[in-house]
Amino acid sequence: MTATAPPKTSTETASGAGPASKTDVKSLGASLTGQILEWYEWSSYAVFAPFIATAMFNKGDSTSALLATFGVFAVGFLVRPLGGIIFGRVADKRGRKTVLMITIIMMAVASTLIGFMPTYEQIGIWASVGLLIIRVLQGFAHGGESAAANSYIPEIAPNAHRGKWGSMVYVSIFGGSVIAYVLGGLISIVLNDDQIGSWGWRIPFFLCALSACVALYLRRHMKESDHFKEIDSSEPSVESLARPPRTTPPTSSSNSRPAWVNILLVVGMVSGVTGAHYTWTSYVSTYAISHEGMSTQGAYWTTVVAQTAGLIALPLWGGLSDRIGRKPVIYICAVGMGILQIPLMALIDSRPWTLLIASTVGVVIVAAGGALLSSIMSEVFPTAQRTHSIGLAYSLSVAIFGGTAPYIYQWFVAHDLAWASGFYVVALCVLTLISMYILPETKGVDLRDVK
Repeated sequence: MTATAPPKTSTETASGAGPASKTDVKSLGASLTGQILEWYEWSSYAVFAPFIATAMFNKGDSTSALLATFGVFAVGFLVRPLGGIIFGRVADKRGRKTVLMITIIMMAVASTLIGFMPTYEQIGIWASVGLLIIRVLQGFAHGGESAAANSYIPEIAPNAHRGKWGSMVYVSIFGGSVIAYVLGGLISIVLNDDQIGSWGWRIPFFLCALSACVALYLRRHMKESDHFKEIDSSEPSVESLARPPRTTPPTSSSNSRPAWVNILLVVGMVSGVTGAHYTWTSYVSTYAISHEGMSTQGAYWTTVVAQTAGLIALPLWGGLSDRIGRKPVIYICAVGMGILQIPLMALIDSRPWTLLIASTVGVVIVAAGGALLSSIMSEVFPTAQRTHSIGLAYSLSVAIFGGTAPYIYQWFVAHDLAWASGFYVVALCVLTLISMYILPETKGVDLRDVK
């Protein structure tokens, strides 16, 4: 006797087999809100890097202070793989929602501490040490947040629209950055540079601590991923019973390779995207201000426009990948950025319109790759190991190639080698191209079939 699957109700989901339920959409919104706030705080550090350098490091050497600031920025990324691995295992054992709740609390606490941190003039080297410790805490939390979010959103997404839904993870990154730059622009209008350097740079960190309370409330009402609930229970869930039967044989996106090979391929695939991303979202405005003499307001507002264009492009790139496949869209990103990186950087001078054109083109191209990272990674790794595998591969790539990009660029510029700095991103784009060529096409794969 064959069991008949119960009909779906409006509140039930088919775990990606059919249209998204209202619960899925609300959970997407709650996850997205928290991620935007966390990335807003993370980006605020980069936006106010010149002022933080003055407050927390030796003022005697401005280049040294700026290098030290971006060094701390990089250290925050270097602990992300540890956070991704530890929180990833928690998410694979206790649930994605649990990790998303813990990480937002950690980020709120760290943000508050930065806001109250005494300056170098007040406590000397301990200001630098304290900032370093807090950034390590933030990096640890970010590793867990990124791993859980990159698993959670694709798992609640419909199969046919996973690329578009997965792009929301990067929407949160760009969205948080846009908010940080908008606030930076507003602060630069209301306050002069001396006031910003004295106390104005602390404002974004205080605001983040307050807004995190709202995000925490929203995340309390998120559903847990149905894919996780299935592996966490020996009994099938109502949602799994509600799935329509497969009409085609199950396929696996990656079962022919050892797990460590897929991890290395994902590290390579992410490298060019993250290197270009942090160049065009975290570094170019500081470069324009510090080395090209661009006004602070001009740099901030042009960056806002460019990243808003990237925000608009993200779901469009994600939707395109749902139609033509993941590979072609990633190729557009890698080839486009590899060709244009050096000319775009050379375009920037003291005039804001040069930064506007260069950043807009750069960010929109980066968005083609960023939109697909979440969906591709979730389609490569199986559910039982998905979060900690993503946590390791994604955080490792971002730490090595993304978080260090501003420091590497600044080092080249400080040694009068600005012309050579662009080759770093070009080389990473080649690595992305090769890795994506080796990885399978995963468009529309059922996550149940990923082994």
